[in-house]
Amino acid sequence: MAKTHSFHIPVMGIGFTIDSPLKVSHFGIDSVISLVDDILLEKLRKMYCEISELPYSEITEKAEDFRAKRITSYLNLIQDLAEEKFEAFKNATQESSNEIKKYFSILPDSSSLKQEFNKLTKEHFNVDEIKHWLKDNLSMGSIDVNIMTKVDKDNYVKKEQLPTEYNDAHAALRGYATSDLSSSLILSAGMNPRLYSYLEQFEDFFPDENGYIKKKIVLKVSDFRSALIQGKFLAKKGLWVSEYRIESGLNCGGHAFATDGYLMGPILEQFKEKKDSLAASIHAIFAPALERKGKAAPVKVLPIKLTAQGGVGTSEEHDFMLNHYQVDSVGWGTPFLLVPEATTVDNATVEKLVKAKEKDLYLSNISPLGVRFQSLRGNTKDGEKAVNIAKNRPGSSCPKKFVSLNKEFNGTDLCIASRQYQHLKLQELEKEVITKEEYNSKYEKIVEKSCICVGLGTSALLAYGLDTKTEGTGVSICPGPNMAYFSKIMKLEEITNHIYGRTNIITRTDRPHMFIKELSMYLDYLEEKIEETKNTITAKQIKYLTTFKNNLNEGIAYYQNLFVTKTSFLKELELGKNVLDNMAVEIEKMQLPKPLKGIIV
Repeated sequence: MAKTHSFHIPVMGIGFTIDSPLKVSHFGIDSVISLVDDILLEKLRKMYCEISELPYSEITEKAEDFRAKRITSYLNLIQDLAEEKFEAFKNATQESSNEIKKYFSILPDSSSLKQEFNKLTKEHFNVDEIKHWLKDNLSMGSIDVNIMTKVDKDNYVKKEQLPTEYNDAHAALRGYATSDLSSSLILSAGMNPRLYSYLEQFEDFFPDENGYIKKKIVLKVSDFRSALIQGKFLAKKGLWVSEYRIESGLNCGGHAFATDGYLMGPILEQFKEKKDSLAASIHAIFAPALERKGKAAPVKVLPIKLTAQGGVGTSEEHDFMLNHYQVDSVGWGTPFLLVPEATTVDNATVEKLVKAKEKDLYLSNISPLGVRFQSLRGNTKDGEKAVNIAKNRPGSSCPKKFVSLNKEFNGTDLCIASRQYQHLKLQELEKEVITKEEYNSKYEKIVEKSCICVGLGTSALLAYGLDTKTEGTGVSICPGPNMAYFSKIMKLEEITNHIYGRTNIITRTDRPHMFIKELSMYLDYLEEKIEETKNTITAKQIKYLTTFKNNLNEGIAYYQNLFVTKTSFLKELELGKNVLDNMAVEIEKMQLPKPLKGIIV
């Protein structure tokens, strides 16, 4: 069946979309579950079993392969409950007529399905007639999952390291692979060759003789080169990437993986121009690889989808993504944090998001993964962190250890947001002979890391009144900067009406275009990098800054040609160009330190 909606709900945090499929899939909306936290998944499985009066048997940490089993069990339960809800929905009765009307009211007006339904019900609402038509024409939204490839901690039993397949990301992959779902696995945060190779162990990721793939592979990428490299790597194993999910490097929620100054518009243009050649070049590797495995290789190139997300906030931007760049779907993340019918966020955090302005939303360094991270000032997890620092006991107790990836101290796996790690780092710092300013700077860099692997899931526990004894009540939240322009709690009908241009829920008139906002974020990022470089200039750093600046210049020129008739947009570009020109002068003035006389370097 044709795709019902032209938008999807991306993964958000760890817990914010943890049960979104159960809320929106019967409306034909695709959404994504994070597989980071199996402890959280198990708690929610228990809750939903109790609500649905289903038998529940706890999967404890004493069970062999408990992480994978928890994930499989949760995903199967969500699928069963979502399908049950969808079947009941299709089995039309007079009582369910309002839900049916809601399904069609939130569709885009251009939807042929909506037009046919309106025609069918124009004169009267015949339940029996509608029931047969619904069964033939409606489709559920996809229940997709996300794995952050680098969150792949080693695991141990009685201090003995388990084989690689028991690593966190590997176990999550196995949990999804052995589930009943027919959907997509979204791999984010870059390439993990061992994890990618592990995909070969599961038949559901390979096409059948008709080219059908039960579990599709989706790569979240922020540039074409990365997509091509990863696509070819998987193709050599007979694995097809069905979708490339292109996300803005900085203008997004959650972790932000800055490109080398490549802006979203030019990146999307490259994907659009090279989509067919991308598919053909990968197919040329993919088909022989399948034959070597003794599998049927499709004669025709399998389809690939291009989707985009990151900072989209108006129906005009949404339509431009679809029409100009010909993407198959547009991701709307941050605004959905204010839609309780679609996401799971506790009331106190929702209220903070409603009030958030630009100054409250910032690109932080708090993630223990060492990657920039969008955050909300005043979140309660950072409040907990500040209290610990004030007590001279910085760091988290690290109750879940999902990002215990640092082996700096005797090879022990530690999270750099943990109390143990920060204590050891501060002991090292005390021994350094440095100025007070240098000490304070290094101290802040150590203690600013926050326990987000717990904080990003706690909101779901609070929202449902579940036990937080292990986790505490601190919540981390990771909206993109777009949150500043959405300032009320919304119903599902309101946000979809906004997406499809039937209404406008942004009351502010000063919201910058998504491309302008991204450019301004990249300019701020470059300025920060220039300041960092001034103290320790190397040839490599100067080359990086120069490349970054040149790519931004090319991006601005691209937009100037693309939006030649949009005066206000061009003025904003010109302002950005002036800022970049001033930075270019700073970069040109940078000189490598001269070697001291008499010393050979």
